[in-house]
Amino acid sequence: MTLNIFFISITLNKHKESLEEAKRNEMVEKLYEQHKDRQLSVYHLL
Repeated sequence: MTLNIFFISITLNKHKESLEEAKRNEMVEKLYEQHKDRQLSVYHLL
């Protein structure tokens, strides 16, 4: 009888974003929403 035991330990640390990263992410979200709205308006015109 063979018993194979394998253990893995994973540690996750939450990344705290800097002020610059937060501003950039906010700008990206706004641009994404604008693009999505533009796509919907073009779609409704068809």
